[in-house]
Amino acid sequence: MKAVESIAQHYLLKQLPTATALVGTNGILVDASDSWLHTFGLCPKADIGIRIHDIFKDFNQECGKSLKECLGKSITQTCRFSKGEGSSELWYENTFTPWYDEKENLVGSIIQTQNITEEIQKGNELDRVSNLLKTTSEVAKVGFWEYDLASEQLFWCEETKKIHKVPSSYSPKVSEAITFYKQGYSRNKISMLFHKSLEEGVSFNEKLTIITATGEERWIKAAGKPIEKNGKIAKLFGTFQDIHDQVLTEMQTRESQQLLTTLIDNIPMNVFIKDTDSRKILVNKAECEYLEKSQEELIGTTDFDLYTEESARISRDEDLEVMRSQKPMLGRETLCIRKNGETTHFLTSKIPLLDLEGKVNGIIGISMDISGLKKKEDQLRNLINVTSLQNKKLINFAHIVSHNLRSHSANFSMLLEFLVKEEDEAEKERITTMLCGASNDLMETLENLNQIIDINTNVNLEKKPMNLHESVTRVEKNLSALLGQSEAEIHNNVPKDILVQSVPAYLDSIILNLITNAVKYKNPSRKPVITTNACKQDKTVIFSFTDNGLGIDLERYGEKIFGMYKTFHNNKEARGLGLYIIKNQIEAMGGSITVNSEVGKGTTFNVYFNEESE
Repeated sequence: MKAVESIAQHYLLKQLPTATALVGTNGILVDASDSWLHTFGLCPKADIGIRIHDIFKDFNQECGKSLKECLGKSITQTCRFSKGEGSSELWYENTFTPWYDEKENLVGSIIQTQNITEEIQKGNELDRVSNLLKTTSEVAKVGFWEYDLASEQLFWCEETKKIHKVPSSYSPKVSEAITFYKQGYSRNKISMLFHKSLEEGVSFNEKLTIITATGEERWIKAAGKPIEKNGKIAKLFGTFQDIHDQVLTEMQTRESQQLLTTLIDNIPMNVFIKDTDSRKILVNKAECEYLEKSQEELIGTTDFDLYTEESARISRDEDLEVMRSQKPMLGRETLCIRKNGETTHFLTSKIPLLDLEGKVNGIIGISMDISGLKKKEDQLRNLINVTSLQNKKLINFAHIVSHNLRSHSANFSMLLEFLVKEEDEAEKERITTMLCGASNDLMETLENLNQIIDINTNVNLEKKPMNLHESVTRVEKNLSALLGQSEAEIHNNVPKDILVQSVPAYLDSIILNLITNAVKYKNPSRKPVITTNACKQDKTVIFSFTDNGLGIDLERYGEKIFGMYKTFHNNKEARGLGLYIIKNQIEAMGGSITVNSEVGKGTTFNVYFNEESE
């Protein structure tokens, strides 16, 4: 009967799902399940009866110690051992339990062996993650905290305690944790966020300030998230990050940016930054005002969006050259023509924009509007030209005055000398008559010279808008007797709507002199025909006066035609003052006069009236 029971027990043990072995008090393996034998690489028949020490000798000392303590004693003990190395390492756990017979006598130990490799691996992974989390927390200065609603316990990790400057043994409470926040906004804010998270399940992430246990004020970022269990909030879990240095850096950066923005916005020059594609990525207030657009409208635009094709192409080529050579372009005079036709002269500098590695990221541009200076420069140049011209005229006038007055003076001296020496009364009367004539000639010369002086010294000329067509008609009526006597025809083709900025008396004098000259120097073989025309070009009105008279030999007299007392025909009535006077009058008004003529065919005078506002 016992033999049958023994066989049944053997087969029952053999098939146990848990690896189990029976070892006598003498350390001999009595029996074992197939799974136990397989675990230790034993044969079911051959290895039964071997000493258990021989099986465990290749494993750790802990198992040997446990085996020695357990065999022959009524004790339960567990030991762990590994089998294999590296990634194939297997971990097992032996549990030693006393083995008694039916009379409660200790006969050995029951050994149960379990594969705990997965448990060990999970434990190692947990340790690795914990160490990684701890290291990350220390490096990033990010701690974490947890609040359990049921126990009302608040937990801080070591990094959280470190940020608060409290000892590792410190055990926080919610009320104490809130008092660490700076009184006022930060404390009120965290209290509201904490309770709202508990009541409504709302997460939070906020920058606030705390006062550490050592009294230091620091910026932190507190974040929290509710964790639900069975549909109810059971815990709050969050992070606690020291961002003090980061916030100070950001504040300093913002202050620097504000200072830079204030500086460039108040510089009386256009400042802009472009990327490598010449798109604007920053513009100052002056640039916005000049282009009449907001910063938002200008960011991302190129010169092709703002200026004419030619101006934009020149600017783009400058940008490319500065970026290619990495050499600044300083103080170059540039001309910008906007799409609305507005033209501006700039003094422009472009500097390559480099990153920390020395790579070109774009350009920095600074432009100063010098349109006013250019206008002043042009005015100064014109003034110099006028001054030079006036000097030449003054020298010429001085020669004329010197020559004419000297001639009259010599004539007077000679006649007076004759008068003193002459005894014949009749001859004296004749000399006296000659003196009267010389006196009249001198007075006429002085009047002519005074007229020229008046023209050239009157700087307060008041120009008015004059209808050119009506002015020609008015002078024509005033000269109707002269024109009728000479059978002259005037064709007034001047458009009736053309106005010229002119001194009224000067305009009448110009037209009158040109008409009387045309009549005076008419071609005896035909009736005099005078034609007037006018047109406007930019800021100039061109008044053309054409006759069919004798004409002038310009190759011979071209340089003298507007000279004082210059005559070119054998006309006894010619004094050589008309053209000289009208030239001075025209130039006094900022205009000019030119002549085209062919002998025997006629002459055309072109008068250019300057219509530019002064």
